[in-house]
Amino acid sequence: MTETTRRRVVAVIGDSKLDEPNDRKISIARECGRLLVDSGCRVMTGGMSGVMDAAMQGARASASYREGDTIGVLPSHDPLDAASSADIVLATGLSLARNIIVANADGVIAVGGGAGTLSEIALAWQLRRPVVAVEAEGWSSRLGGVRLDSRKRTVNDEENLVHAAKVPGDAVALLLQLLPRHTKRLRFV
Repeated sequence: MTETTRRRVVAVIGDSKLDEPNDRKISIARECGRLLVDSGCRVMTGGMSGVMDAAMQGARASASYREGDTIGVLPSHDPLDAASSADIVLATGLSLARNIIVANADGVIAVGGGAGTLSEIALAWQLRRPVVAVEAEGWSSRLGGVRLDSRKRTVNDEENLVHAAKVPGDAVALLLQLLPRHTKRLRFV
């Protein structure tokens, strides 16, 4: 399989617990998930509730959805902890360390989020993955348009930042533009 034939896996990250069932982040995550699968990608999340479940629900609502398009990477050992919208469940038992698996997706879209989302953004940054932050209360709004440190992640210096998007359509379109330029993976040799 080559990089051009492999289906991309995009992580949608954000709040696991939302106080309001009508929280705007739910609709943002659903739309991101749907648009990603519409574009031929698979959706990976932390496999739990909130933004994660909403993104996988959105992926399943796509007319292009196929079994296996939603991947939940759980912190626990029990696959029954996963949201029902996850087709593939990886019960890692890694607790917070599972965030590095999520962050190593081909690209990351952040929707709001707390400390867990912050760690996934930082890990994706270090792993040279493109990150697009959607304007929504939480870390995604605070980090959109910010360069996290001085490391050079791509040849184009203007791309060495967490990208900002106001709406899901812009976030997905921008990430799809960035993916071909972020193919170099971090190597420890």
